[in-house]
Amino acid sequence: MNILKVVQEIVAGQISRDPAEITEKTSLEEAGYDSLDVLETIFAIEERFKIRVPFDANDPRVKELKTVGDIARIVESALGEKAPA
Repeated sequence: MNILKVVQEIVAGQISRDPAEITEKTSLEEAGYDSLDVLETIFAIEERFKIRVPFDANDPRVKELKTVGDIARIVESALGEKAPA
């Protein structure tokens, strides 16, 4: 499964854009994202990947998410924690 591709599709859906326009380096701020959009994206990711991403509205790490690639890395990390030992 290509995690980045799935995240790109989720982000594109959130901002009503073609997934082909969304790259790893797409800036969330330039795409018009706000903190609520980030959280809604995280919820969609949790549902799609059946994982728990440890973020909430007051988590300071939300502000550290600057690009689509940043979100993909969070997913990769969460999937790694979910993997059997």
